[in-house]
Amino acid sequence: MSPIETIIVGAGGRGNAYGRFAMEHPQELSVVGVAEPDEVRRNRLVTHHDIAPDMIYDGWESLLDSNEKLAQTIINCTMDRTHYDSTIKMLDLGYDVLLEKPMSPVLHENIKLVQKAEDTGRLLQVCHVLRYTPFWQTLRDVVHSGKLGRIISVTHHENLVYWHMAHSFVRGNWRNEETSGPMLLSKCCHDFDILLWILQTQVVHLNSFGSLTHFKPEYAPEGATMRCTDGCPAAETCKYEATKLYVIDGDGWPANHISYIPTKEARMEALKTGWYGRCVYHCDNDVVDHQTVNMEMDDGTTVTLTMNGQGEEECRTMRWDGTDATLFGKFSSKGNEIRIHHHLTGEIEDIPVIDRDSSGHGGGDFGIMRSFVNAIQGNPDDSITTARESLESHLLAFAAEESRHNKTVINMEEYRQRVEAEARNM
Repeated sequence: MSPIETIIVGAGGRGNAYGRFAMEHPQELSVVGVAEPDEVRRNRLVTHHDIAPDMIYDGWESLLDSNEKLAQTIINCTMDRTHYDSTIKMLDLGYDVLLEKPMSPVLHENIKLVQKAEDTGRLLQVCHVLRYTPFWQTLRDVVHSGKLGRIISVTHHENLVYWHMAHSFVRGNWRNEETSGPMLLSKCCHDFDILLWILQTQVVHLNSFGSLTHFKPEYAPEGATMRCTDGCPAAETCKYEATKLYVIDGDGWPANHISYIPTKEARMEALKTGWYGRCVYHCDNDVVDHQTVNMEMDDGTTVTLTMNGQGEEECRTMRWDGTDATLFGKFSSKGNEIRIHHHLTGEIEDIPVIDRDSSGHGGGDFGIMRSFVNAIQGNPDDSITTARESLESHLLAFAAEESRHNKTVINMEEYRQRVEAEARNM
């Protein structure tokens, strides 16, 4: 079969990660267009995919203003606040869309996106990439095999390494609810989705606690300057000092997010005026730096999800307690572990996780790309979600935020009915 043709809208980190699949598997996917306002990012993707001049656009608006369908599919990696307007028009024009998560940081927009996909009959697949990693597929197979017995309790930790917390959620794009959205939605809709996918049950009740606790002016070191490049007296002892993290040569993340010019000199200059040179205690951030969600499932299982922004390592850790065995797991770029402790015999069983490829999110980035291509070709896999299925993870995040702000327990069935009705009236 001929490769599926796609247009990448948003040529930042995620757009390039998905575009890399086309570079390594040109028989399956061809990137024929790009829409990106940043000239450096746009030209980089044009070069990588040899895109024709008449398929280069300076943003999603100019791409869609022609009201013509120029390819079969679009990979929408724009910033969260533009997901709704751009995707609605893409679906109206007849595109099948792979949409970066979250669908939207505005509650009713998520529901309207699902309704639009259903009304137009187009595929709207959300980038819940964890479903496509060998680690999570292996863990799901273990749970569904019955080896653990009936699942009684799940404890799931999303551990952000401290510098990633500072990079993305204090200094960076997802630092402020007004411009991005709740942190729990931005970071943990993955986690809600993977828990629902494995458990195959619905949440009945939830509550949530959390706050912005640490990244405030009152916790700044004595004499701290507004920017790390201003001769801060705490530079040697502050783990968030920006030049230590970003002023390096090379093309790796997160330094390449500061400047695509891969030199120390370019990155130092960028830090003097840009977001990422700011003291983490003197930013315009307001999203939480830690949060816990407690959930009761419809079969009686209890689940706790904890998001922590002070980790020593970027990883997810988990404990699944069943009536026959307990599973301990760790999902990390430094190595994955799944270990089962059998209750009756005391046996400890290590479950191997076989890597599929070197793409991001433990192989999930290429996994979801192949899933998208297969679905377009009429061969959907058992991990693919409809837009409505993906919506549930988003509703849980918004419900948790309502609980956190109001100190209440949320009845999810009542919540779903309420927000669906509110969206219909908007």
